[in-house]
Amino acid sequence: MVAREHLLDSKQMAQFVADGYLRFDEVVPDELNKAAYKQMEAGDIERPGAGTKLGGVWQDSAIGQIIRLPQIQGAMASLVGSDPLYDHHAVHIVQPSHKQGQVWHADAIIDLRLDFDIQFFYFCHDTPREMGGTMILPGSQYRRVSESDIGRYQNFLGQLPMVCKAGTVMVCHHGIWHCAQPNLTQDTRYMFKLRLNPTQKQEQLWNTDDVDAPEIGGILGTNHEWYGNESRIEVVNRIRQWRHLTGNEKFDVSYWMGRLENAPSGTA
Repeated sequence: MVAREHLLDSKQMAQFVADGYLRFDEVVPDELNKAAYKQMEAGDIERPGAGTKLGGVWQDSAIGQIIRLPQIQGAMASLVGSDPLYDHHAVHIVQPSHKQGQVWHADAIIDLRLDFDIQFFYFCHDTPREMGGTMILPGSQYRRVSESDIGRYQNFLGQLPMVCKAGTVMVCHHGIWHCAQPNLTQDTRYMFKLRLNPTQKQEQLWNTDDVDAPEIGGILGTNHEWYGNESRIEVVNRIRQWRHLTGNEKFDVSYWMGRLENAPSGTA
């Protein structure tokens, strides 16, 4: 059971719904970063079968200790529950002086569910901008695409490179657009990615003490600007997601869903 103080709060959940990611800087201790680096370098991270309960894997490894850190467990439990399924993992390795970046893509086929998987991106060493890291596009997770349908694009307003210190973890909605960046340094870059599936209803799994906080609407109304005049569509998508997560079918932001649901019947 995850202690309540390690769960996400409602404002963090709203941020995830709006942006499609949360970032936890330097949450992994240095000794675990070094041990995880050695595991990735050696290529000896066990690969469980897809659909395996996460709680039973990696019991005696650095990666296992990392995913069991209280803050990681809290984020996991808040988003997909306390007993998620292992979907897959990958160790992304970019060699020194690799000048080619990856194309923009989403790690999903077209997926219209309000239920969602999450992906952890863990950086075991310092990742300065010249080393590349992962680039994400905040707010892209509801633009449902099939894998590299967006590969023809180059740059977006507001794109965010993962520049971070060792031990930083980012958790993303499975639909977020992202791409690996060139590594212009003389060091090999490692990043561990883990996808998890929920096994319980994704409703009020976090610390809901602040679920009625007045800031929630403003967070969900964030305009990332890259989608131009379509910000209202994104806000409606977020309202639907927030209703799904809270169980509150009356929740609205600036009456955007209210006017869409207005369907009078009968006579005045």
